[in-house]
Amino acid sequence: MKITLNGQEHTVQADARLGELLQTLDLQGKRIAVEVNREIVPRSEHEHFKLNESDTVEIVNAIGGG
Repeated sequence: MKITLNGQEHTVQADARLGELLQTLDLQGKRIAVEVNREIVPRSEHEHFKLNESDTVEIVNAIGGG
């Protein structure tokens, strides 16, 4: 199925989970923030969060400051 990933069309398996996508992109365990359809997905939900056709996924590096 097709999703939009950071503004680009991307193909994933029909039953893909967000955690699988992050693993494929070698981002699992990294300091990132993930938004699906303009909603932040907490890290604790990444592994089980199911992606759907035409979802818009934005992944950004989480940068600490102070």
